[in-house]
Amino acid sequence: MSTQLSTVGTKSEALKIATVYAILIAISSVHLMNDMMQSVVTALFPVLVDSLHLSLAQIGWIAFTLNMTSSVMQPVVGLISDKRPAPWMLPVGMVSSMLGMAGLAFAPNFYLVLLAVVFVGLGSAVFHPEGSRVVHLAAGNRRAFSQSIYQVGGNFGHMLGPLMTMVIFIPFGQKGAIWGTLLAAAAIIILMKVVPWYKAHLAIHDGKLQQKKAAGHAKVVLAPKVVAFALAILFAIVFARSWYAAAIGNYYQFYVEDTYGLTIKAAQVPLFLFLAAGVAGTFFGGIMADRIGRKKMMLISILGAAPFALVLPHLPLAWVYPLIVLLGFILQSGFSVSVVYAQELMPGKVGTASGLITGLAFGMGGLGAVVLGYMADAYTLGFVMVMCSVLPLIGLLAILLPKDRREAA
Repeated sequence: MSTQLSTVGTKSEALKIATVYAILIAISSVHLMNDMMQSVVTALFPVLVDSLHLSLAQIGWIAFTLNMTSSVMQPVVGLISDKRPAPWMLPVGMVSSMLGMAGLAFAPNFYLVLLAVVFVGLGSAVFHPEGSRVVHLAAGNRRAFSQSIYQVGGNFGHMLGPLMTMVIFIPFGQKGAIWGTLLAAAAIIILMKVVPWYKAHLAIHDGKLQQKKAAGHAKVVLAPKVVAFALAILFAIVFARSWYAAAIGNYYQFYVEDTYGLTIKAAQVPLFLFLAAGVAGTFFGGIMADRIGRKKMMLISILGAAPFALVLPHLPLAWVYPLIVLLGFILQSGFSVSVVYAQELMPGKVGTASGLITGLAFGMGGLGAVVLGYMADAYTLGFVMVMCSVLPLIGLLAILLPKDRREAA
């Protein structure tokens, strides 16, 4: 009898740490579709510049609206969902994005484009904190790796932006955005499978927490000042990464057109390479972080990217392609790790931590897009690219971060 009880206990422990890959892949695929819809906005930039005669500053305002709508709401949604998780919010967010896609396809002017983008941003704001909670529940004992699987979906969606410009928006124009509604519909179908699992495992998770409280197992929590200091450093790192990514993602295509004389279509290639390498870097970073630690991986990521960022604006075209691959791979290898690090700093507040880091990334990217757009109009794109190339050096601050915390959150 005792042997049977021991076997049951062992199975129970195994279940606690098991990684649920089917759910991770499902939520990652929805993340892909969500971020593809966001990529539709940036992929339309060259088309909107021509069709609606927009300035680079107005392009910056569109990016700002998308990112700020998402960033402001993400921590709010995360805070609410930490207190009352709401699985039904996942499909509701996709419906909002669907409305945004339909509006974007037919918006006749700058202001209606902004309105459509608000709906896309709101959908993303609702999805990300709840999606991160699903990942947390499905991760088992491989948190950084699981978060990377989730982020790979989003990065892959962003990566497809330049391809959409080449294949869809240059031939079909603004109305090609209507296909984004199909992405939202597909995401809703997948979420109909994820939501029931999410509800069931929330109940199991809550039950375990109550058992721990009843047994008097209190979590060791860092002092508030230490957490605040660590979060401030994380925010600085996210700022540096996001502003640099905003420069590359929003304006590098225009920069290579001006500097190297490339066509709109050819200008998408280096941008695609940067984003594609970022997908691989995100996946690799999660694997490495579980082995060497979150802090070390973040240091390797942003400081390792600094030399490549510094030389990128000064290279001949032939060298741009291999270097931008290395830059994208190294720079993005630390993003999902920073989310997990924040979650471990704030145990029990998965949604809030995820919303703060991913929301701040969107917000800083949006603010960067506006500021850099105005600077590009006032000065030159070359000046903007050289100025932004020093941003990854801010990653030196990661040395000051506290050691990793891997207690169950």
